Amino acid sequence: MSTIVLVHGIAQEQLSADSLEAEWLPALAGGVRTAGHHELADRLWRDSRPSGVTTRMAYYGDRFTDPDAQGSGGRALDDTALDLAALDLAERLSVEWLRTAAEYAADPRDRAEATRRLLNIDGAGEGAQGPAAALRPALNALARLRWFAPFGLGLAGKFVWRAVSQVSSYLTEETVRQCAQDRVLEHVDADTRLVIGHSLGSVVAYEALHRTTGPVSFLTLGSPLGLRSIVYDRLRPAPPRVPDAVSAWTNVVDRDDLVAAHLDLEPYFPPARDSRVVPHTLPFVDNGSAPHSAVNYLTKAAVGRAVAAALS
Repeated sequence: MSTIVLVHGIAQEQLSADSLEAEWLPALAGGVRTAGHHELADRLWRDSRPSGVTTRMAYYGDRFTDPDAQGSGGRALDDTALDLAALDLAERLSVEWLRTAAEYAADPRDRAEATRRLLNIDGAGEGAQGPAAALRPALNALARLRWFAPFGLGLAGKFVWRAVSQVSSYLTEETVRQCAQDRVLEHVDADTRLVIGHSLGSVVAYEALHRTTGPVSFLTLGSPLGLRSIVYDRLRPAPPRVPDAVSAWTNVVDRDDLVAAHLDLEPYFPPARDSRVVPHTLPFVDNGSAPHSAVNYLTKAAVGRAVAAALS
């Protein structure tokens, strides 16, 4: 059980709870220190005494690599055994990310490329072989964007496929969804004060928090929770609202983070019954050349202030 529970996002299947904790904790402490809370920063990372803050990673990435587990995240794009519902959702997610890039991408070349590709997406895949074939135009288009391809197109294609397939698997495959939420709840008890969810992890954490009593603060980083018709309309319970357990919800986003489709979550999540808590989106942060990086989010003073407020 933990004071802080961390929930990772997409494309972490080659890591582990321990390796992610080793990556996130110094960044988390750094954000708290930058915000001026030096003693708390030491308790988060350097202090092994009883006064230290217990922080654990809820890891579910192995669900996308275990050959005995359900989930399409670790399978090849041409695998015709993929669940058709997940494939359909992955295709739609790819198109939505292209639309977001066409409107919001910081690099004008990405905006132009996404706009051009979107004009050619309609009817793509007609006459192609296999259920995955219709997905290729949108996937290939995403991989061409500089946002997704800082290290080359080959790596971008693999990242994009892992990202869209893992989001789709979570939303369409019940065993994956249940397992991911259970991994979060394994670390949550009466002593838990803060849950931090990044990317897909914010979706997992949001749904898991509907299954606990709290009170707990919620911090979302680069969250796709507001992505209508893809994520938002599939959230449970429906219609979406702030979980009863949540006593404060802070949302942090980089304007250039294409995964975080809708930047302000407040219009989408009304308060729970007898509560006034709604998502509060802070002024946009700048994560530099890696706008979706969890580590870059965690190092920000805005995140540090939210952590300090949750633990005060």
